[in-house]
Amino acid sequence: MFADGSDAARTLSVPLPPGRPVRSEEEPSERPAFWLGDGPAPAGLWARLRAEHVRSGLWPLLLDSLDDEDADYRPWGNGEVLPGEMSSPDDHDPDALLARWWVDHTADDPDDQLTPAERAAVTAPFGRTWPGLAVAPPRGKDPDRIADGLAEQLVAGHPSVRIGLVAADRGADAVTVAGWTGPTNYTGDTAEVSAVLRSWEDRFGARVVGVGFATLVLAVAAPPTTREAAMAVAAEHFAFCPDNIWQGEAPHTLAAYADRLVDDHSWTFWWD
Repeated sequence: MFADGSDAARTLSVPLPPGRPVRSEEEPSERPAFWLGDGPAPAGLWARLRAEHVRSGLWPLLLDSLDDEDADYRPWGNGEVLPGEMSSPDDHDPDALLARWWVDHTADDPDDQLTPAERAAVTAPFGRTWPGLAVAPPRGKDPDRIADGLAEQLVAGHPSVRIGLVAADRGADAVTVAGWTGPTNYTGDTAEVSAVLRSWEDRFGARVVGVGFATLVLAVAAPPTTREAAMAVAAEHFAFCPDNIWQGEAPHTLAAYADRLVDDHSWTFWWD
């Protein structure tokens, strides 16, 4: 699973449930994209595997399917992933990416049901002007402990999720290494997503915990604690995943979304 062929030198003391390596169904490769458990993730396993990441080089993910009743467990079970088509997160600047996406998402669209004024109201008070990256808050709680707790909540709330293991240096890179294509309607290069996730890891103590067909769940150790700070973070979320606002909880405005971010230790994204 490792690009440098160091699999034999890696060790993992945590017993794994039955599972198998998964390769892309479209890209011929001897190297698996990730390892997938055959059944529901046992309670506590994510945290134990996360604690071993420094030694094992394997980042754990709680993987969800498009349809729990689907035997293929898409996109994971059938290898509906494209790791070979992804660039490297090192190639992308998160501020530049978010600024570009912001411009794209705030531009007038002749096919849009919103008037220009209504569209501008969605991102008020910023309008079409990218406000820049949010300032990193003071150090929050222990990111690993927050992530472990969220993982337990996900397993308890959605017992069908499976454990996955990805040979990645950090959780932010795991979605790229695995070849996940969830945001494909907005970007075909998941390394762009990972570049932003790296920035959130560094600034907010974010950790990638769960990934679905087109969903992403992060634990956040240092979320915004004021509405002003939350507005800046909400702007990043809109640029990153506009469907969170456009198709999320009403009212569909940045301001309303920001209210829900204050002191929230989990961020969830869904791309239509």
